[in-house]
Amino acid sequence: MLVIPAIDLRGGHCVRLRQGDFDQETVFGDDPAAMAQRWESDGAARIHLVDLDGAREGRPVNVEAVRQIVARVQVPCQLGGGIRDEATIAAWLEAGIERVVVGTQALRDPEWFAHMARAYPERLLLGIDARDGMVATEGWLETSSTPALSLAARFERLPIAGIIYTDIARDGTLEGPNLEAMAAMAGAVRTPVIASGGVGTLDDLDRLAKLPIAGCIVGRALYDGRFTLRDALARIGH
Repeated sequence: MLVIPAIDLRGGHCVRLRQGDFDQETVFGDDPAAMAQRWESDGAARIHLVDLDGAREGRPVNVEAVRQIVARVQVPCQLGGGIRDEATIAAWLEAGIERVVVGTQALRDPEWFAHMARAYPERLLLGIDARDGMVATEGWLETSSTPALSLAARFERLPIAGIIYTDIARDGTLEGPNLEAMAAMAGAVRTPVIASGGVGTLDDLDRLAKLPIAGCIVGRALYDGRFTLRDALARIGH
């Protein structure tokens, strides 16, 4: 299981939200590129970036911060937030992002997402953010009537790089991941699943590593100093 540190961007700063609530924000640094360098030096094989402003506005916002990150690290970066059209996909890939995460628009227009997945094979990740098992959209501001498992199954045969599955209720809480939901998702599809949300301890990573998932995104636990990335990588072995 790959342990992937996260950098959430808002207003050019490195922040974390609690349960996706923009009113529950903690700022962890004003130099996201330096934070990316720190994770790289600590052994990260990949970094997960989120344009929080972009997710809310439906268009790229923290472009300069992302460009600085890509320029200062050698490891691949993946990015989500506000990716709603092909021009944005192409622009981020040209800017050096290895994989882009599409969430809201995949739910809105499944045929478009299928077309994009075939046009950019293995360069897209399907972002499924769930609240009580239902897909949330618009930067988690709205909840749809589509079950997360149904959305995942719909795109299973596409050449996507994986599914990032986030349990919103656990995100930014350090209360532990929703193991039951993650296991259900991993068992429902053959597409690689990356878990996100709730990791607070090294024991949480141990529990996730026992599931058939490809990776785990970790944010607040690292920023709060609950454990170091080096410790996490040593514990999991990747």
